[in-house]
Amino acid sequence: MNRRSFVRNSAAVAAGVSLAAPALAAPALAAPLLSNSAAKHGASQRVAGEPFQLNYAPHQGMFAQHGGPKPVDQLRFMADEGFRSFEDNGMKGRSVEEQEAMANVMASKEMEMGVFVAHTIYWKEPNLASGKEDWRDQFLGEISESVDVAKRVNAKWMTVVPGHVDLRLDMGYQTANVIESLRRAVEILEPHGLVMVLEPLNPRDHPGLFLSKAAQAFEICRAVDSPSCKILFDIYHQQITEGNLIPNIDAAWDEIAYFQIGDNPGRKEPTTGEINYKNVFKHIHSKGYDGILGMEHGNSQPGMEGERAVIDAYRSVDSF
Repeated sequence: MNRRSFVRNSAAVAAGVSLAAPALAAPALAAPLLSNSAAKHGASQRVAGEPFQLNYAPHQGMFAQHGGPKPVDQLRFMADEGFRSFEDNGMKGRSVEEQEAMANVMASKEMEMGVFVAHTIYWKEPNLASGKEDWRDQFLGEISESVDVAKRVNAKWMTVVPGHVDLRLDMGYQTANVIESLRRAVEILEPHGLVMVLEPLNPRDHPGLFLSKAAQAFEICRAVDSPSCKILFDIYHQQITEGNLIPNIDAAWDEIAYFQIGDNPGRKEPTTGEINYKNVFKHIHSKGYDGILGMEHGNSQPGMEGERAVIDAYRSVDSF
């Protein structure tokens, strides 16, 4: 079987697994009264714990006021509010005991683990674009370590950022260097069915990074040609870098495996900035996407009311 057929078959299997996961049972109670934030966002009444239409994944700390300081308790709160997934950029840095405890809670709550950051050295300049063998070896070592983490927490996706541009090299040579590193990485990931997702970051917040545009990530994924190398389309970053969100999502669709969310300006929850998230989510939903959308943003308001405002914002943009 060639890699392109493997991509299609893998996608079909993933869709089947996602659809087969049982929904969280909603208690047979009357829908609660709308909170002040729900009324502001126009969120409809709902039964507590009703799953969202799309699979949004909060992160640790987003609901610490409701869930408490322990990550396992925050996971329970997320599940009770209808969230079916969780992402944690820093999962790799947690102790084995904490990783296992969080994995056990997610399993008991039928939650899926989203991305964690696999490659933590990308802030060094210029990294994979340089083609330096020692930097490449360090990257591949981190990918190997991430396989163990992924198995421990039942994750499938891990985030990779290639690093900074190398001003001494033409962009074509840099692209070739990145592709070669990623081809070696997929040799590690493919036997385990794991996927590294390449995340373009905006040049305003992260100046000088090699990967910034969706089309650039698409080109690289096509060149690597593996089901283990896909795109993380961060809607916040791409709004800043190039906008034109829905057409760019469509153009890169075959290589997108994961989304992340944040409104602009501010990088807070949907409805706080300029992005029409209701239309964007409706479009993603209409295309049959059943993967995870990571809530990689802050809360626009402090305290318990601010956490409730985040939930109500998602209820309002998820109502299509």
